[in-house]
Amino acid sequence: MSHSSDRGVYRYSAVLGAEGAGLGSWHANHHQWLGSRDFTCDAAQPAWEAAVDALATLLTEHAVRGAQLRVLLSARYSRFCLVPWSDAISHPRELDAYARACFENLYGQPLDDWRIVLSPEPAGAARIATALPEALLQRLQALGRENHLSLRSVQPYLMAAYNRCSAQLEQGDFLFVLAEPRRSVLLLAAGGAWQQVLAQGCADSDQALQALIERTCELYGEHLPRVYLHAPGRGEVPQLAAVQLCQPASDADPLCAMWRAVA
Repeated sequence: MSHSSDRGVYRYSAVLGAEGAGLGSWHANHHQWLGSRDFTCDAAQPAWEAAVDALATLLTEHAVRGAQLRVLLSARYSRFCLVPWSDAISHPRELDAYARACFENLYGQPLDDWRIVLSPEPAGAARIATALPEALLQRLQALGRENHLSLRSVQPYLMAAYNRCSAQLEQGDFLFVLAEPRRSVLLLAAGGAWQQVLAQGCADSDQALQALIERTCELYGEHLPRVYLHAPGRGEVPQLAAVQLCQPASDADPLCAMWRAVA
């Protein structure tokens, strides 16, 4: 009886990809892919604006008032940084300032208009920090209000994918690779702590992805970590020496494949 109230709630999950926005829904345990829209970015505008406009069109066509909305963001709209542990940090505001300094050192510019979220880690361990444009988050909030939707979460696809796949990871050191269309993110863990996070453009070929993985593993040392690959947006399963994770059936629409992998 405690779950009966949820059965009547429509839930939407949107994926904002590098070149398109997609939307899926689920209601009473029934999942349905509603479609996607491609877009072209205007060089004079932030890349996310065209993605949100495409999502707005999809919501106008499909959304039910009072539904819940979850938004997953391509790595194109996120920035990632490793934040080392510091004994000098004793307050959340200090931690935020410290994380911002790490981002500025990495990207060469301040992130005053970005919201930073840090992964929860035990004392003494480095954290993975994610930065999202504040203007993007505010626009998504407004989009939810305009469509009478409850915006439940906005998170990088990386987080959703890692959380979904983490149960499949064996104990020990590992390299988790998220291969989105046109962009890949790599998380390296060793000794029970995060050692590196890397996001960069990558061609959609096995050769390019293999080269990226090998370069990252070279930083690890003599004993290479186990490699786990999540690549739902690829047309075919990459033929690489890696453990394939959360790999849905091949789909002509890469956004649909990404949605199915974490739905």
